[in-house]
Amino acid sequence: MTAAETRTDGALAGVGLLDRERIVARPGFNRWLVPPAALAIHLCIGMAYGFSVFWLPLSKSLGITASTACPDLTLASALFTTTCDWRVADLGWIYTLFFVLLGSSAAIWGGWLERAGPRKAGVVSACCWCGGIILAAIGVITHQLWMMWLGAGVIGGIGLGLGYISPVSTLIKWFPDRRGMATGMAIMGFGGGAMIGAPLANLLMNAFKTDSSVGVWQTFIVMAVIYFVFMMGGAFGYRIPPAGWRPEGWTPPAAKSTMITTKHVHLSNAHRTKQFWLIWAVLCLNVSAGIGVIGMASPMLQEIFAGSLIGLPDVGFAQLDAGQKASIATIAAGFAGLLSLFNIGGRFFWASLSDKIGRKNTYYCFFVLGIVLYALAPTFAGMGNKALFVLSFGIILSMYGGGFATIPAYLADIFGTQFVGAIHGRLLTAWATAGIVGPVVVNYIREAQIAAGVAPGPTLYTGTMYILAGMLALGLIANALIRPLSDKWFMSDDEVAALQAKSAAVNAGPTGSFGIGTGGLEAKAMLAWAVVGIPLLWGVWVTLRATFALFG
Repeated sequence: MTAAETRTDGALAGVGLLDRERIVARPGFNRWLVPPAALAIHLCIGMAYGFSVFWLPLSKSLGITASTACPDLTLASALFTTTCDWRVADLGWIYTLFFVLLGSSAAIWGGWLERAGPRKAGVVSACCWCGGIILAAIGVITHQLWMMWLGAGVIGGIGLGLGYISPVSTLIKWFPDRRGMATGMAIMGFGGGAMIGAPLANLLMNAFKTDSSVGVWQTFIVMAVIYFVFMMGGAFGYRIPPAGWRPEGWTPPAAKSTMITTKHVHLSNAHRTKQFWLIWAVLCLNVSAGIGVIGMASPMLQEIFAGSLIGLPDVGFAQLDAGQKASIATIAAGFAGLLSLFNIGGRFFWASLSDKIGRKNTYYCFFVLGIVLYALAPTFAGMGNKALFVLSFGIILSMYGGGFATIPAYLADIFGTQFVGAIHGRLLTAWATAGIVGPVVVNYIREAQIAAGVAPGPTLYTGTMYILAGMLALGLIANALIRPLSDKWFMSDDEVAALQAKSAAVNAGPTGSFGIGTGGLEAKAMLAWAVVGIPLLWGVWVTLRATFALFG
């Protein structure tokens, strides 16, 4: 038995199928099989972004062709009514629950994930996400909104959190030479999941629609089954490298950057450092500004450019008739689709670029470029220049997505890789916070402007743009204050070795490739990439076709 075999096979007696020790990679394993496994999970849970495709059909689940409205319906009574159709606002709480539970569950169970390993976390995520959707389907059948909240929102939200962080630590350990690119590939999938799921849901609802059903509960069940198969495939595709592994021929750069540590901070100490809270602020402020744009993209484009979107440059939004407003709403939907492509592309582009220029410099780009673009947006709107306006917000959304993809590598640089998944989970509370702060700030500014008598048009959003630029300026300051950690926060070599002992099977031993991680995109890896790549390309094609039809 070779040393490599001893390291990977020597401690499997009594180890369960889902246990961390079971998935330590063996000689001959190709590390390029891990990113598609992560994508298989992220593309499924990313449908959370596209759940709004169900709101309008569900608002007519009883009336079928028109909503069965009840004027005296309240949020509390909507949870239990069986005779009134739900309002879109009642259903929208599921979306809020998604991201509140995502951040909360990632923070609560991130430490467990590090101990249990990505396979077990991926399986639990699949059971929660898909099981939650099944429970939501029962809620549709019985017309119980509380059951939908519990199923999709709460149980599904827990699945989102575990699924989102399950590959982070693993990918960073497999790609120490390209941390940003590796996490960017996986987290790109979360941004792209709606591009696949939303059109698929539309196809299924149209197929299942009858005179007595809007086709939603059947769609829920079919999608839950499809997602479960993909997510379980991804979970069982996960492997972790043995302790001391490094890519063939790669050695850690010698003190190339003081911002990248080779040591490790324990999970229990990470949140006690000011660096953690500065990075928390960096993510929260970047996401707050971006998510505010996502929430107002459609009405913003309609109210700023109004008639010029349909060849009537002198007609303001208030002067448009119902048919014209419907036309520009369709165009605005194309704008939202285009922004989603920038969001997805930015996750891979900026995360990969961060490997070259560093994580701190990448966030400097986000904040400086974002401040400039937000400050110029009112000018572009006043000029009536749709191309520059759309391009500027496309870049802003690319940096919104890039912020998500770059942050795990930023954490690994500062805190080390031993607990990066769990630390990332706790940091995602910044996302939950931003999901409330961003839209609330943007919506209240807009309402205040309207209350002050500002008519729909370019000036309606001028104050909003400057406020968002100010939020990014605060993020710029927080990023500038991030410094390397003091040595007192790092674990000793003996503490690290003790934690890695179970994965190492025998002991920490020598370092090297152990014959693991070799091979590029050979046949097996290409097949794995095709399984996730083909659906993703289909989603991109559907989105581009709709966008070009609207803007072309």
